[in-house]
Amino acid sequence: MLNLDRTRTQTRSNRSMPLAGIVYADPKKKNNFVGKILMAAMLIALCILMLKQSPSFSTPSVFSRHESGVTHVLVTGGAGYIGSHAALRLLKDSYRVTIVDNLSRGNLGAVRILQELFPEPGKLQFLYADLGDAKAVHKIFSQNAFDAVMHFAAVAYVGESTLDPLKYYHNITSNTLTVLETMVTRGVPTLIYSSTCATYGEPEKMPITEETPQLPINPYGKAKKMAEDIILDFHKNSNMAVMILRYFNVIGSDPNGRLGEAPRPELREHGRISGACFDAARGIIPGLKVRGTDYKTSDGTCIRDYIDVTDLVDAHVKALEKARPGKVGIYNVGMGRGRSVKEFVEACKVATGVPIKVDFLPRRPGDYAEVYSDPTKIRNELNWTAKYTDLQESLQVAWRWQKSHLNGYGSSMATS
Repeated sequence: MLNLDRTRTQTRSNRSMPLAGIVYADPKKKNNFVGKILMAAMLIALCILMLKQSPSFSTPSVFSRHESGVTHVLVTGGAGYIGSHAALRLLKDSYRVTIVDNLSRGNLGAVRILQELFPEPGKLQFLYADLGDAKAVHKIFSQNAFDAVMHFAAVAYVGESTLDPLKYYHNITSNTLTVLETMVTRGVPTLIYSSTCATYGEPEKMPITEETPQLPINPYGKAKKMAEDIILDFHKNSNMAVMILRYFNVIGSDPNGRLGEAPRPELREHGRISGACFDAARGIIPGLKVRGTDYKTSDGTCIRDYIDVTDLVDAHVKALEKARPGKVGIYNVGMGRGRSVKEFVEACKVATGVPIKVDFLPRRPGDYAEVYSDPTKIRNELNWTAKYTDLQESLQVAWRWQKSHLNGYGSSMATS
């Protein structure tokens, strides 16, 4: 028995037993474990490095956050004629600018010019989007920190609006509602709205003041007035700063020749009279068609108030500077003097040096005889007055751009 007990005791003493709950690992296994951790760490570091080099991986954009001392303005329709000139002025004045445009009427070439002029990071970005796509609009607002919106985006030809009114109500009225709703959702405090004298229709008294009844006679004017009504109804219970600018017939281009007007060729018959004059002077069309010679005016042709685009964007910037929370301002932006179509054509002949052939035709549907502004209110409240008041000079500046850009901005639908 003694031998048996001794044998059992020795056998137990040779077993591997844990000491105080500690298990000692095999050194070889420990080295393998550490190696695997190091290998995993190296792979993770490599992946992070590759992601950082990827265009889709970056730190948050400066456009996505508010910055003290910097006002970030969303310019809708900023690739268009007026919108691009407004963006140029804002950039010159050290604003941060985001342009949103679907390029249906605008020109990517104008955006490229602006990008070349202001290449500094955080100054300008262009986003291709349609304001009719509410999801896209909400995404843009969620990814950018806007301090104000200048809403230019719109189709804007009176003649076209009579042929395709639904397009105008959708593009102007409905899209403005989408922009306004998104501004409210994201807390954007300031709206500068681009409206038109077409909301007045054909007033009985001249000049037109901001108190003149709004009785539009074409879908373009009606769609703009509906958008105004939406903004004003909303504003009754809002602290948003709102400025509505109703401007008259826009002419001219950047005095330094960087930007100009380059409408779609297929829209020439609906376009501005200045574009038609230049097309006739260049021989693109055989002559100029003046519609309506039996109006109750001094020479039978329509009378309009022509405002230079440089003055117009100056009014927008002054409106932005003067906008105040909870306040709404409505202003006419015009020179305050009417010029007949015949006078305009004669000035264009002198500016271009071309004896333009003119054909006189019946009235165009939706046109009105006489429209010109009283700019007293905007002068008194915003300290704005038109500086480029020489019609012939404004046309000469625009003509110089036309001659140096025979193909406009080139292919406006390019995406590179």
